Amino acid sequence: MNDTELKTPKTARGLKTRNKLLDAAEKEFGEKGFHDGAISGITQRAGVALGTFYTYFESKEAVFRALVEHMSNRTRTHVASRVAGAPDRLTAEREGIAAYIELVRQNEDLYRIIMEAQFVAEEAYRAHYDRFARAYQKNLTEAAGRGEIDPAHIEERAWALIGISVFLGLQYGVWDKDKPAEDVADAIDGFVRYGLDRQER
Repeated sequence: MNDTELKTPKTARGLKTRNKLLDAAEKEFGEKGFHDGAISGITQRAGVALGTFYTYFESKEAVFRALVEHMSNRTRTHVASRVAGAPDRLTAEREGIAAYIELVRQNEDLYRIIMEAQFVAEEAYRAHYDRFARAYQKNLTEAAGRGEIDPAHIEERAWALIGISVFLGLQYGVWDKDKPAEDVADAIDGFVRYGLDRQER
């Protein structure tokens, strides 16, 4: 059991306070990075006493790891909710790309924190992408079972689709926000669609 699990709140009030600290940590680390960010900065932003921080987290490293997991869960929940009504997997891929780019634009610190995690909290960084890969593989396997996509190489294609989303999000969510997210998704739709579509063998 890790330190995050040990300090998981048992009440709604405790969960609210923990989430307030995570939101504050997102701002602190997003603006200053991990090394220059401080626990005192997090508590000041959250409007809580320093002792309250240690009720929920053992250290700055612990809150950073928890933040990466929190942001990962939020990202997957957001995208999943946006594609839930898609009629098929190929449409879901298109809608998911647009939803992800929009989320990145609304959460400017997402990339800085996740990218820094590979150096500060490698286990959390890998877990972030592993969770996405498992979900992708599950969705692709189910879609293949329905005859919507080619059933070959599910694992490799899951990681390839993650890579597409990551770099589209970086280019059009962080670096260049002028192009509508829907236009980006439309532009890449054929590339993804014909890569996943059922092939004659």
